[in-house]
Amino acid sequence: MSDSEATTSTHRSESNSTATIHNPEESRLKALLEPAVLASRLYLEDVSIHVAGSHRTVHVVVDLPQEETGGVSLDAIAEVSRGLSDILDNDPHDDGRPYDLEVSSPGVSRPLTEPRHWHRARGRMVRVNVIQGDNLLGRIASVEDDGVTLIPEHEVKKGMKPKQGDPITIPFDRIRQGRVEIEFSHLHEAALADEHNGPSEEA
Repeated sequence: MSDSEATTSTHRSESNSTATIHNPEESRLKALLEPAVLASRLYLEDVSIHVAGSHRTVHVVVDLPQEETGGVSLDAIAEVSRGLSDILDNDPHDDGRPYDLEVSSPGVSRPLTEPRHWHRARGRMVRVNVIQGDNLLGRIASVEDDGVTLIPEHEVKKGMKPKQGDPITIPFDRIRQGRVEIEFSHLHEAALADEHNGPSEEA
């Protein structure tokens, strides 16, 4: 599966408590889970905790390393999910409240907000909102430490082949927002992303 959002979840139900989870707990869990994610040759993108009464949902987002292209497979998601579930079950600082663990990978609609996101999107068509400049539609040719180089695509009459412009390098500090554009050759990926954006499968 490529560039789609894959999701799996596990469930544990033990004792009751009504303590509220705050950002420090998310940071603690990220530090706790990150070694296992790295051991699976994945990157830990985010950990968030959502509380409903006495129940918690721990949502973990993993991605491939920035030098790789494509998406995280369902098998990889399932494997890392089992490892993370074991770690949470044996967390010495856990308060014992019931929780669901959801592990997913970013979908194609994820905004490009970090240099590693641009690395992961190499070769893809992107739309870039530029600070104090014209917005651009172009294909990512390369990604450097301080910016990204695009091959612009200029609009032409319907039915004509898009016209490419000269490469343009945009510093990251001039990019307000970037997003991958779905192309006809990637429609299957978009369909998979939509399919996995629904309810999680219970493990």
